[in-house]
Amino acid sequence: MLGLAIAGGVAIGFALGLTGGGGGVFAVPLLVYGLSFQPREAVGVSLAAVGTTAFLGAVGRLRRGEADLRTGLLFAVAGMIGAPLGTRLARLLPEATLLLLFSGLMLVIAARMWTNSRAKPLDESDAGRFVCHRDEHGRPSLGPRCVALLSVLGLTTGVLSGLFGVGGGFVIVPALVLFGGLQIHAAVATSLLVIFLISVSGVASYVATGGHLSWDVAGLFAAGGVVGMQLGSRVSAMISGSTLQKIFAVAMVAVAGFIVIKSLA
Repeated sequence: MLGLAIAGGVAIGFALGLTGGGGGVFAVPLLVYGLSFQPREAVGVSLAAVGTTAFLGAVGRLRRGEADLRTGLLFAVAGMIGAPLGTRLARLLPEATLLLLFSGLMLVIAARMWTNSRAKPLDESDAGRFVCHRDEHGRPSLGPRCVALLSVLGLTTGVLSGLFGVGGGFVIVPALVLFGGLQIHAAVATSLLVIFLISVSGVASYVATGGHLSWDVAGLFAAGGVVGMQLGSRVSAMISGSTLQKIFAVAMVAVAGFIVIKSLA
């Protein structure tokens, strides 16, 4: 149990260090099939571990001024409203259905990662595509359309986080780049702050509604996450982003297939 929990944390931290998201999707299957947790409890532990790991990563990036605080807080506030909704929805679903929906989410994430890995990087000539236009300092100008879009995306991310125990970085980072106009490094740094705040809301809602949370296991995951984040940050400098996204996409398809087989067996 100790080894699996730490290994799961390393996977979460590794993904967060690489791309600002994606690791949380591996936590729930590991908790359910590796540590024999019930799916709903696995969601709570996953949220706690992902949130703690994201916080540790966000602190350093905030100190270095890499994160866009205004945009991140806007996204996070909407997400913190959505997380309790997702937690409540998870309690209404049969556990087998929850796992099958989770596997479907993994396939969607994998498809997006694979598509993004083959997409042409955005440059300044694409600025007209951004809903949140940049000001003279390169920061998103939070006009009405920008606020509305980021709020809807934040709310959706929060619901997914509360429902499946994922951090939501797979939604946050593309949203901040494709719609928010942030550069990729700023989007990754900002996503860590958002993931932490949304996870806090999700965990609080889970505990407030009577959910049991194994803090010792969550702590082990977080400890592994610290190591994983350092490894992820170093590896990201050695391997191209497109290759990393393809590797994660293939891994997610494999895990999703495993969940479906186990759920239907």
